[in-house]
Amino acid sequence: MTVWTPADDGHADLSSHDAFVHGPPHNTFARLRREDPLHWTEYAGGENFWSVTRYEDITVMNKNTEVFSSARGIRMEDQSYEEYLARRTFQETDPPEHSKVRMKLLKAFSKTTMAQYEQDIRDLCADILDQALAKGEFDATREIARQLPMRMLGRVVGLPEADLPWLVEKGDALIANTDPDFTSHVLDRMQTDEFRMMPFNSPAGAELYVYAKELMEAKAKTGDTAGVLNLILAPAKDGSVITETEFRNFFCLLVAAGNDTTRYSIAAGIQAMCRQPELLAQMQAGGAVWDTAADEIIRWATPALYFRRTATRDVEMHGKTIGAGDKVLYWFASANRDDGYFEDPFHVNLHRSPNRHLSFGQFGPHVCLGMWLARLEVTVLFQELAKRIRHIESAGPHKFLRSNFVGGIKALPVRVEAA
Repeated sequence: MTVWTPADDGHADLSSHDAFVHGPPHNTFARLRREDPLHWTEYAGGENFWSVTRYEDITVMNKNTEVFSSARGIRMEDQSYEEYLARRTFQETDPPEHSKVRMKLLKAFSKTTMAQYEQDIRDLCADILDQALAKGEFDATREIARQLPMRMLGRVVGLPEADLPWLVEKGDALIANTDPDFTSHVLDRMQTDEFRMMPFNSPAGAELYVYAKELMEAKAKTGDTAGVLNLILAPAKDGSVITETEFRNFFCLLVAAGNDTTRYSIAAGIQAMCRQPELLAQMQAGGAVWDTAADEIIRWATPALYFRRTATRDVEMHGKTIGAGDKVLYWFASANRDDGYFEDPFHVNLHRSPNRHLSFGQFGPHVCLGMWLARLEVTVLFQELAKRIRHIESAGPHKFLRSNFVGGIKALPVRVEAA
């Protein structure tokens, strides 16, 4: 087994963000899959939790929303019921409530609808890559991976182009709220609960609240109905409408998830090209590789390292009892490297098929709403990159986010030879 990040000692503290600063602690995950696949994990920052690390267990449990509920939060951090109600999005709900919101958006994010944006994505990629590659040596996360997702999301959602850099900054502060490079309000180092009612317990959530309200007021005045935001505001079949708090939380989710997850998939794919030079040749050969490459890159990246559920009743599993009210974490980062399911999981195989990875939270009602957009963005970006270069290599050490929730390379120095 080859791990591309500095090896952990097999006993990393999964509750600590510092344990992930060199990437996921894959030796620890491998040991737990072998020895203790349902591991009681101590957490100094709150209530202890169960860590589930095997692919097979997670796929079964993720379907069972009746027993393993999202309606107490999806991160390991504890929150009061009042805080949960103030911050929640439809991610933090169970069917049928979850399904009602999801059905309003399915068409807007469907494979067919997203396919209509392919030329827009290709044009954006061409512009981004031509500017970055002209430098010869640069940070691929900042100059390439960071640029595409928010610019594209702005078009899908219907956001003013001029606002996008600010929104990227706020999205970073939200979802990377444990990394001091992205926020001054580091979640596990805070001495205040001033923003506890805001998304991600972040001042950026408060700023995005104001922005979302003003945006929709402006759209209402002008009669602008472009983008998916109007779909979420439209009355449901039963006449019910989303509340102002629900809308603003949904907007924060769009900004954060729509930006960071695709960014870090692209960064991980570029990192893989530097480590496995044969990948560039495979991309340049084209053909069937583009039917499978995006999913393999997204498997490799696993931007969402885990999602949390809460047990609604006692459950026996692996000779242990998960108690009602216990937190349960599904470690997707472990499942996507489970050699009990994936052959040679630490090797990027662009032709891997089937590839039923868990980066989109498959096998349950919470499958990622933006997966078709993410796949298309990743595919087109690497198609355009492969056309423009002869060689790519690392130009310095890469750096990961300080986060056990979002897995991402925040700095990726590369050197390229243009075609």
